[in-house]
Amino acid sequence: MSKQSKSKNALSAVLAVICVIYVLPVVVVVLNSFKQNTYVKTHTFALPTGEMWAGFSNFIKGMTFGNYPFARSVEYSVLITVASTALILLFTSMAAWYIARVDSPICRAVYYLCVFSMVVPFQMVMFTLSKTADVLKLNTPWTIPVIYLGFGAGLAIFMFVGFVKSIPLEIEEAAAIDGAGPVKTYFQVVLPMMKPTLISVGILEIMWVWNDYLLPYLVLDRTKYMTIPIHIQFLKGSYGTVDLGATMALILLSIIPVIVFYLLCQKHIIKGVAAGAVKG
Repeated sequence: MSKQSKSKNALSAVLAVICVIYVLPVVVVVLNSFKQNTYVKTHTFALPTGEMWAGFSNFIKGMTFGNYPFARSVEYSVLITVASTALILLFTSMAAWYIARVDSPICRAVYYLCVFSMVVPFQMVMFTLSKTADVLKLNTPWTIPVIYLGFGAGLAIFMFVGFVKSIPLEIEEAAAIDGAGPVKTYFQVVLPMMKPTLISVGILEIMWVWNDYLLPYLVLDRTKYMTIPIHIQFLKGSYGTVDLGATMALILLSIIPVIVFYLLCQKHIIKGVAAGAVKG
């Protein structure tokens, strides 16, 4: 066996171990979502057979627990995710196009500020953010997408600017000669060519917003509005006891849409990232 083949086999073995490490938590969630609550802690990695088998009772219990309907949490999660992603895609793609085409000190400063925002931890601004959200009335599912727009703009603009720089300027000049203004040029010429990056950014933002717990927890009024992660966190009985079986069941329900969505769209992520990395 050649040295190159040995190195490939070693790399494959390392990647296989990493894959198992990443998949193991999901397997544990699946196994324990079908177990009786008393066996989740004592037989965490065992198969749910015999007296441990709970069937779909954990799912029913989790969706009917408490006074807040799980279906409403799903509605709010879908609303926030769709609205936030739509705002991010529309406004950041327009901003990135302007930044890439107008080479001015102000545009460069805005671009670098957006890039810098990606390295600022959310914990540094979360307390002032919650206060600002209350003052500006951004603490509802219909207004919190504005906050997500601010936090998601950094990565989106970074990817969009890189892609726009790879688009030949002559295409936009030809549209201008044909009488197209900036708005028409953007929506009819630039935006269709942005499709690979639009899909990539959309997938990444959907996965982030759907799974986000901390921002809705800090901003929303939890007595009125709960997203799925917040609903799962409130699966507590008397004296703070947690039904782990029901919790695992709802976690499984919440991650299935994201996993399916990612598996269907993963090729677009690779294409979009590669397209946006053509020019920096």
